[in-house]
Amino acid sequence: MAESNIPNDRMQDYDAMKTKCSTFLFTLLLVCLFTASEAYAQGYLSVQAVGVLPGNTPQTNRDNLQAAIDRMSPLGGVLYVEPVEGGYPMQGGLVLRRNVTLLGAHGPTGRGTALPDRSGPTGSLFVITDREHPFLTVESASQVRGIQFYYPEQTWNDADRIIAYPPTIQLATEQNVQGVTLSCLTFYGEYFAMDFRAVAPHICEQILFEHCYGYPLSGQFIAIDRCYDVPRILHCHVNPANMREFKRTFTRPVIDAVVHRKTFTYWIDHTDNAQLMDLFTFGNYGGIYLGNETYGQLTNFNFDCVGVGIYKTGSQWKNRNWQIAQGSIIANVGERLEDVHPILIEGKGHTSLANVECFSGDNPALTNLGASWDYITVNGEASVTLTGCRMQGYKADSPIHVSPTAKLHAIGCEDRDNNLLSY
Repeated sequence: MAESNIPNDRMQDYDAMKTKCSTFLFTLLLVCLFTASEAYAQGYLSVQAVGVLPGNTPQTNRDNLQAAIDRMSPLGGVLYVEPVEGGYPMQGGLVLRRNVTLLGAHGPTGRGTALPDRSGPTGSLFVITDREHPFLTVESASQVRGIQFYYPEQTWNDADRIIAYPPTIQLATEQNVQGVTLSCLTFYGEYFAMDFRAVAPHICEQILFEHCYGYPLSGQFIAIDRCYDVPRILHCHVNPANMREFKRTFTRPVIDAVVHRKTFTYWIDHTDNAQLMDLFTFGNYGGIYLGNETYGQLTNFNFDCVGVGIYKTGSQWKNRNWQIAQGSIIANVGERLEDVHPILIEGKGHTSLANVECFSGDNPALTNLGASWDYITVNGEASVTLTGCRMQGYKADSPIHVSPTAKLHAIGCEDRDNNLLSY
């Protein structure tokens, strides 16, 4: 082997430089490890610091994020979904342990974020292709805020290719789940956004949904069951144009397919004093279902292009009563005009409606009948009070249909001819 021609003094300088570089790299590694440990200790950490990266496989990102969540749980910490171009590919089956927050950068993005070429969304974004597992299962005292969820393989223009994904977010079904916050979330291409139907003997309590936007292709955006201690659904918006910014507005055949599933955007049962405010839906069979074992208040709402706007039932007279006010309903979709009701009330219990307007008509965004049958149908033994309600766009001779065993009293209401209605 040939001898080196490098002088001894140069070799000594080279060796010294190598030693310094090795020392620097080792020190940098220690600093990174210390910084990550300090961040863990302080309870705040970027997901990129735990190995969740846009270039990883979905499974690697899922495993790294789950490990970080597990470690954060005793601290009650925050994992920040740092915005990146095109988001993070992510496998489903994540469990958000108690006390942990997943935090992103966004408010609800009603028409979508968009890459520069408008080929998809971007930012604090999970990109989901898993068709077998719910994406995220949440435990008590957890929070998800400011994040987008995107299903790029979901169709937006072919009703025969709709993918029935599991729920994007669901509660842990083998334990009680209490004190969960879901805020400023946007869903793109989801099938069922948030499923909080507890399974007996378990319950959920104090579940808060606020500022959540999407358009679920099952027709089901939020479902709550066995929530004893005030569930809250506030400021939520469901609309098939929610991906307009990246050119994926749902087509008329897809919207029609959602309607044909005959589900409700908002569905609740077995709840105490539910608080529902500022809710919107468009292009679904049902606006909201208020189940047999519920009571509460619904106010400031718009259910547009539905078959049934409000469907309220009740199993008894005590605590099966609803106060509903300041809303509008456009009911115009269905197979038979006689089945299209802005408001349908059955069973027992009292419903008080104030300033709820219906003005059904045509809309080219979906197949529709152009009208509703009536304003309200009341069956069973239920009782209803209408105050200041305006009734337009119905085809029946009367806007009100009440069974012989039910009762209804109208005060200051107007029919389609703007005449005061006495009932």
